[in-house]
Amino acid sequence: MKLSIIIVNYNVTELLRKCLSSIEKFCDVNYEVIVIDNASPDRSWKELIKEFPAVKFLESAVNSGFAVANNLAAAAANGEYILLLNPDTELEGFYMKEILEFADSKKDFGCLGVRMHDAKGNFLPESKRSVPDMFNSFEKLFISFKKNNSKSYYRNDIGEYEIAEVEVITGAFLLCRKKVYQEAGGLDEAYFMYGEDIDLCYTFIRRGLEIWYYGKASILHHKGESTVKDMVYLERFYGAMQIFVDKYYRDDRLQHNLLSAGLKLRHRIEKMKLK
Repeated sequence: MKLSIIIVNYNVTELLRKCLSSIEKFCDVNYEVIVIDNASPDRSWKELIKEFPAVKFLESAVNSGFAVANNLAAAAANGEYILLLNPDTELEGFYMKEILEFADSKKDFGCLGVRMHDAKGNFLPESKRSVPDMFNSFEKLFISFKKNNSKSYYRNDIGEYEIAEVEVITGAFLLCRKKVYQEAGGLDEAYFMYGEDIDLCYTFIRRGLEIWYYGKASILHHKGESTVKDMVYLERFYGAMQIFVDKYYRDDRLQHNLLSAGLKLRHRIEKMKLK
């Protein structure tokens, strides 16, 4: 088995159906699909079991978070590689074999992400990013720059159709070897949702592995359609960023204090917008 595709579902049956259909249509390697439902109140996902008989469906009794669910599914995976894939994404071409051959060619391969765009065709800049630090985090939190050629939080110095080494890719499409994933401890389960992809990429980098952005391949990401931007979202998102800051910048008091202050201020601003 070359590839295990892992999808965590939570209340997005129709999007998951489209995702699975795109995999059936375009995945051109020997693969398996593992879907793990994270205790969705909406039970309609079970209709997909008969519709996609080749897919292995797992069910969590409780929602312990995105990282926990992915790690459970990864433990059951048989593939040499695992692909963490969001249920609100769709493959768009016969490029999986090409991507895996690229990964095989890299001695220090950590993980790989692809070009993402939304339903309107707009490129999603989170496809290629830098590890958050004092400077690029300030830009991300407080300044809305237009497209430029700078190496900032979003790697605007790299073209969206290029192939290049970066620091962070998104967990919406994250390909890595299962062995490497397990040796790194998988996704850090301290993160309930958000931030775990940044953490995993940084873990790979600290282990001397490479993070690749593969802009020749694209996926459709129905960004926002599976996430409700409410108080719960804000608490989880900014809480995840604080976990990252505490984990990696605790010994750098200046960066830790400035990053923490920036996160708290931005969190407060976003909460005010919801009132």
